[in-house]
Amino acid sequence: MSWFRRLWHRLRSITRRQFAFGVLALVLGFAVLMGILYTWDYTNSPQFCGTTCHTMPPEYDAWQRSPHARISCVECHIGRDFITTTFTRKAGDLMHVIRYSSGQFTFPLYATTMRPASESCEKCHWPEKFSADRVDYIKHFTPDQKNTEVDTLLVMHIGGGTKQQGLGGGIHWHIENKVQFIATDDLKQNIPWIQVTDSTGKVTTYIDVANPLTPDQIAKADKHTMDCIDCHNRVSHTFLSPNQAIDQALSLKQIDASIPYIDQQAVAVLSAPYKSFADADAAIGALDTYYAQNYADYYKSHAAAIQSAIAFLKTTYQALVFPTQDLSWTTHPDNLGHKDWPGCFRCHDGKHFTADKTQAIPLECNLCHTLPVVSTPGGPAPVVSMDQGNEPASHKTTTWIAEHRTAFDATCQQCHDTNNAGGKDNSSFCSNSACHGANWKFAGLNAPALASVYPPPVPPKANPSVTPPQIPHPIGGSPDCQICHGPNSKVRPFPADHIGRTNAMCLGCHKPSIPPASTTHAPGATPAPPSGGPPLIPHDLAGRTECLGCHGSNVPGVPQIPQFHKDYGFTNNNCLTCHKPAPTTSSSTAAQPTATVQPTATSQPAATAEPTVSSQSPVTPTISAPPATAAPAAGGPPQIPADHAGRTTCTACHAQGLAGAPKLPADHAGRTDEMCKACHQGP
Repeated sequence: MSWFRRLWHRLRSITRRQFAFGVLALVLGFAVLMGILYTWDYTNSPQFCGTTCHTMPPEYDAWQRSPHARISCVECHIGRDFITTTFTRKAGDLMHVIRYSSGQFTFPLYATTMRPASESCEKCHWPEKFSADRVDYIKHFTPDQKNTEVDTLLVMHIGGGTKQQGLGGGIHWHIENKVQFIATDDLKQNIPWIQVTDSTGKVTTYIDVANPLTPDQIAKADKHTMDCIDCHNRVSHTFLSPNQAIDQALSLKQIDASIPYIDQQAVAVLSAPYKSFADADAAIGALDTYYAQNYADYYKSHAAAIQSAIAFLKTTYQALVFPTQDLSWTTHPDNLGHKDWPGCFRCHDGKHFTADKTQAIPLECNLCHTLPVVSTPGGPAPVVSMDQGNEPASHKTTTWIAEHRTAFDATCQQCHDTNNAGGKDNSSFCSNSACHGANWKFAGLNAPALASVYPPPVPPKANPSVTPPQIPHPIGGSPDCQICHGPNSKVRPFPADHIGRTNAMCLGCHKPSIPPASTTHAPGATPAPPSGGPPLIPHDLAGRTECLGCHGSNVPGVPQIPQFHKDYGFTNNNCLTCHKPAPTTSSSTAAQPTATVQPTATSQPAATAEPTVSSQSPVTPTISAPPATAAPAAGGPPQIPADHAGRTTCTACHAQGLAGAPKLPADHAGRTDEMCKACHQGP
């Protein structure tokens, strides 16, 4: 009680002036505290980081469109921690202000002091949580006139979980197991040394055989422990490539896919270098003139769609390239995937081996996802095989992909459709365009050092007592075997020990098992090809030298060459190597009619005729007219009359049959003037 009495007497002794001063001090102190708290909160806001303090419009713009758009910058760059710890970290970042104010920095900017994932990502994401497989349906548009959509279906094995639960596989295996690596560049794109410690404590070290480090370099280098950011490094600041941006725009119908070649043209203008946005806008705006000149008919009725596409491309370019910061989609690597950047191939490139050269970090497609399935317009619905079945032992080795390039034989057909093996027409398991239709430039399968560690198998020497394999198709004329069987062919290249051998030598050992066609057919009938052989030519070849003019130009009613002929670049010179004219039961020769004139008293010989006087009839001479133009060979196209010399626009008259000109047959619809002259010979 005495304490309260003393306090009461002390309060009663305070004057009004002292009381007023105390209240004012309290208010000012509270205001200062609120100001400090507000300043702390504001300087931690994304708006301050992206627009006020740092020169980071690109990063801020990308962050607003990212999956982390509701996560503050400081939660990743400073981390979630006690206020005193975060305050100290932020105070250390004052050096950025000093460098910016004094100009001691260069563009583009890179984050070099990111917090470990355990202090940032793992505050929200639970690393031990198992994630089920995820279906990715990737839409891509090809740079052809119709901007054809090609869809790729993948099932991503996200995985994760712990080994104790029987899990821990998939992509998130890298979190369950301790992975350390040495990078020789600041962006961690070149990784020559990796060490893995699995859940049992076993340590395995892998070294890039094409770029090994010395023991001294390994001892002195910083060893980084792999975490989420090493793969998800662009998760909050993603910059799309021009191809990705246009694929996305066409998929979302932000650009009209009916505009001819818009995929090709849009990617080209977005990929070109420009000094300023004004130059970029001018180049993109020139697309209006391009379509007005080259696609006038389409432009007349679709000018609005083209203008809309141009406006969209101008906006898109400003989200891909930032000239002021020297930053673009080319400056910051994206470690997810392995196409535009090394990504997964930094380690899984097929050339990181153990010291004894017996094991490699697998370059195995289905470790992280199923084999891609490509769906094309009008084709069958994609089917993804989740279970690989009873894989042979060869498929389970860590060097299987390297082996796969040379271990192609008849045993593959027991499980796979091997039609057009190595092709990219999606006609079979072995002609998957998602595998063979891309240039995997970051994979290390072509590294010379890999060939020294894992040399390709040496084919056994030929046994002279064994009959060479027979040719499984008919042969005619002067075949060029090396079109399909040359060393660089994708059809069925000959062995390495055959290099230098000529076509004549091929037929010296290998004999056709199917003879050429010897049967005849009625004139006008379509001959059937011999079993297993290429189709016969059902028409006369007189004047028809440009086979692809009809058979490779989508002319209605004319059989077109298959896709693999286009993939291999077959030309007109290759056609007659395999396709031979069918024999006929009868043939006719060109007639040479001769007109004779019997002059009378009133008739006069033609001015151009040379009279020939017969010794048998001196009174009545016979005057022969000049020979008529030779008729075309049976089955051949008619010749162009002599009086048509200089007429180059055939279809102007013959398409509609003007002025009595012969009208084009129905099956000639769509043929051009050049195609006319390719078949119909004349002046």
